[in-house]
Amino acid sequence: MVMLSDVMSQLTDGYLLLVIFCSAVYGLVIGAIPGLTALMASALLVPFVIFMQPLPAVAAIITASAMAIFAGDIPGALLRMPGTPASAAYANEANDMVRRGKGAAALGAGLIASSLGGLVSAVILSLAAPSLAKIALVFSSVEYFWLGVLGLSCATFVAGGSLFKGLASLFLGLSLATVGMDPISGIPRFSLGSPNLLGGFGLIPVLIGLFAISELLRNAANPPHADALPKTTGSILIPSLSNLWRHRLGTLRGSAIGTMTGALPGAGSDIAAWISYAIARRGSRAGRRDDDHGATERIMSASSANNASLGGAYIPATVFGIPGDAITAIVISVMFIKGINPGPTLFLNKPEVIYTIFGIFFIANLLLIPLGILCIRGFGYILRLPRAYVSPVVLLFCILGAFSVENTLFAVGLIAVFGLLGYVMESNDIPLAPAILGLILGPMIEETFMTTILKSQGDLGIFFDRQIGAVLGVVTILAWVLALGAQAWPALARRNHRNPYSK
Repeated sequence: MVMLSDVMSQLTDGYLLLVIFCSAVYGLVIGAIPGLTALMASALLVPFVIFMQPLPAVAAIITASAMAIFAGDIPGALLRMPGTPASAAYANEANDMVRRGKGAAALGAGLIASSLGGLVSAVILSLAAPSLAKIALVFSSVEYFWLGVLGLSCATFVAGGSLFKGLASLFLGLSLATVGMDPISGIPRFSLGSPNLLGGFGLIPVLIGLFAISELLRNAANPPHADALPKTTGSILIPSLSNLWRHRLGTLRGSAIGTMTGALPGAGSDIAAWISYAIARRGSRAGRRDDDHGATERIMSASSANNASLGGAYIPATVFGIPGDAITAIVISVMFIKGINPGPTLFLNKPEVIYTIFGIFFIANLLLIPLGILCIRGFGYILRLPRAYVSPVVLLFCILGAFSVENTLFAVGLIAVFGLLGYVMESNDIPLAPAILGLILGPMIEETFMTTILKSQGDLGIFFDRQIGAVLGVVTILAWVLALGAQAWPALARRNHRNPYSK
């Protein structure tokens, strides 16, 4: 009871609540700008939080990152330009709903699902952090390899009608991921002698180019009256609550996937969103539908996974001091600077501190709903301006986003190149999503594969020697066999129908 009283007194502190509110507004604005990610929002806060007390400093980063992850959905839906990499998984779905006059429903569904996903991960974080962290620590390079390859299976689910075009886009992304330094030997490859390519193609410039710049090119190629700018009219909260009940299983499934994926060091919200979206598209009865209900199911499943992964990443961070992603690495650094040493001893020596941090998750995700509605309305009004005024401003933010991440003019050139590539791909009905997925997962798959091969001295049997790895391997192989079989079977059936067997 004493500890509960201490936790509640700290959570109701006026200064702490003011920091949470200001960080929430800041995170929403940063996340809604294409190219400015949740990681950047967290990193930019560090010079300011250094001068704060420990709990407000941690609260600022937790709140800003949670808000920024959701805010990336807003430009993704309204302009088909995902504000954060995690929003790219369902940007097309949300934008299609906006163009059908369902903008408020699409963004409201993502908002409610994001809040619920964060709350579910906070509950799991509070109740089962030590147990889940032990499972995460069991994963070796074998399990991470199969997890990455399983993630690539999502490409077959998000490819649309043509598996061939989806695989072509996927292999393009995997090819782009090979540019830069070899992860094992450290030897430059495919860099064409340019020092700017030694680190490979940055995800943010590629993302901005393929989605944002290509969309601007399409808008410029169309007559001004061809496509009306989206309007987020209608109620947001009431339909969203109705959708939450209708798609409760998909939202809870996405929350669980996000929490589990986030608990794996290095996985992150990007992978969580893609996996959850792919499962909803093929593994859910509602998600397989091509109408608004199916799109809503997929959006809510992936959105809940986004925010849930943030809470999941704090499981290894708080229990063992191992960062689950780059954002928690920043939080751990701030905690050490402020004299809070994350790890098992923190639960014993200062339990009120760690449970106050867990409580901040609840406050931040509850605050997401009212502030998120205001943010949706605000950006909706801004985007009602004529396209001639909106497009140059969006282009300016795209350039600033690419430059701020890479700090080179080379990144600005990249967004132009990939913008043209994205325009050509979509003009030929080649999906962009698998390319982004390949770029995200390519480095992880290559590094874990080479590490495993070196440990086993070339013995491929090691990929099935470990129990968890063997299960993941079998599931991955079955997923690919079923996906390829589902594509090949209709073709075989049509051929047999044209040439029936006769004796």
